[in-house]
Amino acid sequence: MRAAFRWPIVPKADNQVPARLSEDRSIAFAGSVLHGRAGATVRRYRALSLSIGLGVVLLSGCSIREYAIRNLADVLSSGGTTFASDDDPELIRQALPFSLKLIESLLEETPRHRGLLLAACSGFTQYAHAFVQQDADELGTRNLAAATVLWDRARKLYLRARDYGLRGLDSAHPGFAAELRKDPRWAVRSARRADVPLLYWTAASWGAAISISKDTPDLIADQPIVEALIDRALELDESFEDGAIHTFLITYEMVRQGAPTAPEVRARRHFERAVELSNGCSAAALVALAETVCVQEQERSEFEHLLHAALAVDVNARPPCRLKNLIMQRRARWLLSRADELFVE
Repeated sequence: MRAAFRWPIVPKADNQVPARLSEDRSIAFAGSVLHGRAGATVRRYRALSLSIGLGVVLLSGCSIREYAIRNLADVLSSGGTTFASDDDPELIRQALPFSLKLIESLLEETPRHRGLLLAACSGFTQYAHAFVQQDADELGTRNLAAATVLWDRARKLYLRARDYGLRGLDSAHPGFAAELRKDPRWAVRSARRADVPLLYWTAASWGAAISISKDTPDLIADQPIVEALIDRALELDESFEDGAIHTFLITYEMVRQGAPTAPEVRARRHFERAVELSNGCSAAALVALAETVCVQEQERSEFEHLLHAALAVDVNARPPCRLKNLIMQRRARWLLSRADELFVE
């Protein structure tokens, strides 16, 4: 189940959500806290001063120390577009591990900080997908042993992300994770619109882990939980992340059990809505439909058409989506290179 990944990592700015999230809801990382050039400068100096101040107050009283840590956590989880608009995925690959470990360090001090928990959940999910699983998928046809090591690493990162997501949901709804194990459909009824980012990213990380764990029955058995999370997110806010939930469901519908209509019909409906909500500026839905439905139906002509359309997306037309589109275009090129393997003449 391939999720609709948006670059990363923090929730949207919303008065209903404890952490302030980026308006474009695309990429953020621990040090990316901009809202316009002036805002970027102010926040950058604020983060720097807080970082320096943090080292000083460690020697001071606990209340001052806790105040400084919480303020730093608020700044670092407030979102931005610096990474989202970057045109160098390899630079982001190298930068993200530091930001993710910084988030984890702050979570040791503020374990219930909802913004940081969402940042960790979405950030580890996207790092694993874009820079670990994609490497494994490409390597798989040449060196299965090496690819398996990377798939195992990706699975661990996805599960780490899932656990942060569950902690975030528990922070708003005590006992949520435990109830989710007992009766997923009943448990998610307590979730509200403000919970959609955590619902989505928890489902995305969990679903991605399942998709590369065909030999792990216990994990595969969690599929109904993923389904309940993503369906509740769709019910609460279908427009989240410019149609990211619909893009996720393009893939998921192909494995959903017990639905009354044909899976490809459901997947295509989600595709149409995802394209509409993203205003045609996202390559993700195009790649998802090609990789799942077209391969399943052995529609090579449509497969190639969709992937060429993904490659034709102008990554500069919408800067906040630039990095995400570059990553999806990398996958589109890889899929096109495998067309002869994927389709039987």
